[in-house]
Amino acid sequence: MLTTIEEANALIQREGLRMIDLKFSDLWGRWHHVTIPASQLDDQLMRDGVGFDGSSVGLKSVKSGDMVLLPDLATAFRDPFCSVPTLSFICSAYEADTKQPFAFDPRNIVRRAEEYLRTTGIGDESVWGPEYEFYVFRNVSIENGVNVASYRVDSGEADWNSATAGHGHLIPLHGGYHAIPPNDSLHNLRSEMCIELENLGVEVKYHHHEVGGPGQCEIETPLAGILRAGDATQVIKYVIKNVAVRHGQTATFMPKPLYGEAGSGMHFHQMLRKNGRNVFYDRNGYGCMSQTALHYIGGILRHGPALLAITNPSTNSYRRLVPGFEAPVSMFFSLGNRSAAIRVPKYADQEDTARFEFRPPDATCNVYLALAAQLMAGLDGIAKAIDPTTEGFGPIDQNIFTWSEEQRRSIRSLPTSLTEACDALENDHEFLLAGDVFDHDQIIDFIAHLRADDASVRNRPHPFEVGRYFDA
Repeated sequence: MLTTIEEANALIQREGLRMIDLKFSDLWGRWHHVTIPASQLDDQLMRDGVGFDGSSVGLKSVKSGDMVLLPDLATAFRDPFCSVPTLSFICSAYEADTKQPFAFDPRNIVRRAEEYLRTTGIGDESVWGPEYEFYVFRNVSIENGVNVASYRVDSGEADWNSATAGHGHLIPLHGGYHAIPPNDSLHNLRSEMCIELENLGVEVKYHHHEVGGPGQCEIETPLAGILRAGDATQVIKYVIKNVAVRHGQTATFMPKPLYGEAGSGMHFHQMLRKNGRNVFYDRNGYGCMSQTALHYIGGILRHGPALLAITNPSTNSYRRLVPGFEAPVSMFFSLGNRSAAIRVPKYADQEDTARFEFRPPDATCNVYLALAAQLMAGLDGIAKAIDPTTEGFGPIDQNIFTWSEEQRRSIRSLPTSLTEACDALENDHEFLLAGDVFDHDQIIDFIAHLRADDASVRNRPHPFEVGRYFDA
């Protein structure tokens, strides 16, 4: 980990690095970059930054789009996908004139969220463990126009290729969980992804084939501090996609790329620490959860519908959140129940491991905003002593899909569309404004963007509609 410009330049000289790549996130969580010669990395650059147009990536209006990028030296990594030796840095956005941190930059929002945590006295560190589910396909074709709307994906593992694959080692729908080679044809690809990640300083717990038969994978990493978890997520998505392309395949974090097959989520494991101790742990509590943890859970669930506009900000997100899969559709917490919005892992029963996971989110989110929003919802729950049981959020340790319709109606549901989630965030975002972590106008602009995206999808004829109604 680099801490000074002298250390960075020593690394550049030692390894013969020729270019510096500056990577940064837009408002919606996509990475962008600008590349400069390595000779330009000096004290002046660290003071003045590299200019860019913030309006083009959703961070500012067109009339005042000038901004600068300043690299975070601690995030340095040698980029394995550049043919010219290149050192990459993750950057934050700063005001072009004052060189002050830009308030709406996603990384700066995460920093403020953890600073706000410290002011409450509840804890001094927010610890996170996102899970990464994704599909790998061997090809994809997409066409959208005035007179056409189509897509097609294909996987060498899919049993729809049983007549042509030739080897017979295919995986049926929903049959991919921990599949083994030769059925799991992506094992070596995932191992290569993990090696690249470890080379970049991103620790890996494990990887495996997920439930989705045609190429669904998962990579999981250990818990990390909130900013580190956000940065690691961006690096992980970058590595996964580029390693897949390196082998003539393509990886997608789209929540629901296949009809009738498992979707891909990004569950967020989380805990708080104070003076190195896990604030969420109580050996005698439900699932070893402390009263503080339960209040935090209460905040997450009370604000859950609003959170989903940030953690699930795509129309496709809500095609995943449907009954019949492991994706949660109901607002309750449970010990080990994967249909719950919040699951307390049964195996996480020690002080250093006790935590819970919020299961609805997916990787279409801006990970920095998703992390900060969940933390703010949880802290609001602690501040207001929100009891999840009193609020009707459980715990429920039964399979709710065996319940009667009347029983299931007693449990509040997650939003079923992006419109519903936007409505919820519009009506419930005060908890995000505490400590000036988020900004009211920024939230309103974010909602407007989501509504426009929703309308652009809703207003297009759907291929399935054409099949159903063409002969009307």
